[in-house]
Amino acid sequence: MSPKLSTGGGTRASRGSAVTAGRIAVVVLAVLALVFIFQNTQSTTIRVLIPEVIMPLWLALLSTAVIGALCGALFLSRRR
Repeated sequence: MSPKLSTGGGTRASRGSAVTAGRIAVVVLAVLALVFIFQNTQSTTIRVLIPEVIMPLWLALLSTAVIGALCGALFLSRRR
């Protein structure tokens, strides 16, 4: 009985490194979102439940984007 030898044809590693149309679209959308966020630099009043906070709009938008990305990553990791 001879041991089975691996051919080294790992499809999982090569499949994960491919540039796809979906990945390009995500990068383009992320860049557009960052441009939009950093062009809105004026201060604004934000009310979360009870307290009012005055902060730059770009910081509020960036915080919202990061929270959304974390929620999306959580749902994707649970789906796999």
